[in-house]
Amino acid sequence: MTGELARNYRKLQTALAACAAQSGHPVALLAVSKTHPAARIAECAALGQRAFGENYVQEALAKIAELAPLGLEWHLIGPLQSNKCQAAAEHFDWVQSVDRAKIIPLLAKHRPPHRPPLNVLIQVNIDGEAGKSGCSPEQAAELAARIAAEPRLLLRGLMAIPDPATSGNGLAFAQMQRLFRELHADHPSMDTLSMGMSDDFPAAIAHGATLVRVGSALFGRRNP
Repeated sequence: MTGELARNYRKLQTALAACAAQSGHPVALLAVSKTHPAARIAECAALGQRAFGENYVQEALAKIAELAPLGLEWHLIGPLQSNKCQAAAEHFDWVQSVDRAKIIPLLAKHRPPHRPPLNVLIQVNIDGEAGKSGCSPEQAAELAARIAAEPRLLLRGLMAIPDPATSGNGLAFAQMQRLFRELHADHPSMDTLSMGMSDDFPAAIAHGATLVRVGSALFGRRNP
């Protein structure tokens, strides 16, 4: 499996470099490691990958503890419940899924003083899909202002998971790019637009994505 992982990683890095060159801006890879064991993450880290994304706080905590000596960067990319805010603030480096005002002061309150401010992305439900996490585009400015007012949080940008049925046409990515530019005018700390996954990251990068979240194209299809 190590050989397959190495091949996938090299292929991804080549593709990302080509997309970045074409788009004219740098692009980073977030390896989506949810459901994969710590040993697989360590294999990927040995190839040079430093940033990993997890969907569930509880699942991630054991991996974070086991792999602490590697000094990896951990991103929470799944929905965040209020009762998980303390653990998320204490153990993650980034939370990409802030989508409502209620959790902002909780994250700030529980960010340990000895750690740097928690990097935060606002998750936007750009397609307005029912049942999907994320604020509406119209709510993003208010959330950005609330995050920026918290010294223990650092507003870094936006995240979205467009409907895969329509993401290929680039419309949702273009809407996210416009929203990012609008908010950046008031919040210069914003430098990250997290969108694009295994099947659509080239289109996302063409519309300004600076961070792509890739799981299956790297680790293979997830375990159930």
